[in-house]
Amino acid sequence: MALVGNTVGKKGEVATSSSILAYDLIQGELVRWSSVMDRSLPDPPTAVFLHGILGCRKNWGSFAWRLALEFPTWQILLVDLRCHGDSASMKKRGPHTVASAASDVLKLVRDLRITPRVLVGHSFGGKVVLSMVDQAAKPLARPVRAWVLDATPGKVRAGGDGEDHPAELISFLSTLPKEISTKHEVVRALIQQGFSNDVAQWVVTNLRPSSSCGSQSSGFAWVFDLRGIAEMYQSYEETNLWKIVEDVPRGVHMNFLKAERSLHRWALEDLRRRACS
Repeated sequence: MALVGNTVGKKGEVATSSSILAYDLIQGELVRWSSVMDRSLPDPPTAVFLHGILGCRKNWGSFAWRLALEFPTWQILLVDLRCHGDSASMKKRGPHTVASAASDVLKLVRDLRITPRVLVGHSFGGKVVLSMVDQAAKPLARPVRAWVLDATPGKVRAGGDGEDHPAELISFLSTLPKEISTKHEVVRALIQQGFSNDVAQWVVTNLRPSSSCGSQSSGFAWVFDLRGIAEMYQSYEETNLWKIVEDVPRGVHMNFLKAERSLHRWALEDLRRRACS
């Protein structure tokens, strides 16, 4: 099994780079392919995994490695969406929307000469998957199975009182300094603000060690572009992609997974509409 990343190359790995998005390409042990090989060679079956708002490609890391072990002829592409993770340093023109995030991923797979067989997106990433299907050239080169996890195609309905609201979380994070002394102080501030410990612990995965120039003291800095993310989340709430669900392109297999403890609610009309599509 090998990791083909956009930053580091070691023995058994192939170093690649992209100016589009940061990514990891995890290959099963039977995969003998890279995007720089003879173009006449077909790419192996590929699954693309997309994270949710305020997430990063590392959220899928351990699961992707397990998949590569279980399916050694497959490769798994993990992506940092625009304004997130290592892609935040790749300045993108606005608007920062579901559609622009989907366009980025489509450009990346074309650049890598990959034709995905499976698309998986969680929450915001789920709507990005739907938008990718909507934007992709028709007819598709080969059948694609799309998995939309914990996301509705249309209006986003936040959870009830006392539950974590992403919009409120983004708003609160914007009040925190860009340089943080310890992760613990962020966790404490979030919990005091009413967010759950689970969300607080997850948010601080977006902090990376940093050291001030000329100082031996070290701290942490955020790796995301919060202004861009706020715009992306607003787009997530407003984007309606029911049209692609109710008129699925030929060759696409659409699957939805509703989380039991979702931060967003499927209204009865959503469930009925999905059952009829």
